[in-house]
Amino acid sequence: MSQHVVNAVDDHKALASRFFDAIELGDIGTVLAIYAPNAVIWHNTDELDCTPEQNGDVLRGFVARIRERRYENRRVDIFPDGFVQQHVLTGVRADGRRLRLSACIVCRVENGRITRLDEYFDSTAVAPWRVTT
Repeated sequence: MSQHVVNAVDDHKALASRFFDAIELGDIGTVLAIYAPNAVIWHNTDELDCTPEQNGDVLRGFVARIRERRYENRRVDIFPDGFVQQHVLTGVRADGRRLRLSACIVCRVENGRITRLDEYFDSTAVAPWRVTT
């Protein structure tokens, strides 16, 4: 394996870790800085493209509703232009209900920034995460 490929693997793994760690911490500024300015974020549940700014609004709402956010059992696979992460997202709603959601995220990366993020999860399983109390 060439040194360039090894560096890309390490860089993509570090980027994935930094991105999901920032969401756990509620650091939406870091998340937005990781996105390329023209990045596209897509979710299988609505099949709509959104901008980093729109995704930032969604994440701020998520952080406000859910505490103890954790991306558990992170499994990251690297490909030349990005990474795939499978994980179990856990968190606690304001009413104390503990939640779990299995998800798969596919990210395209250019110049150390995410240019496209495609998120896949069961829409039925995500409904309790959207409850406001």
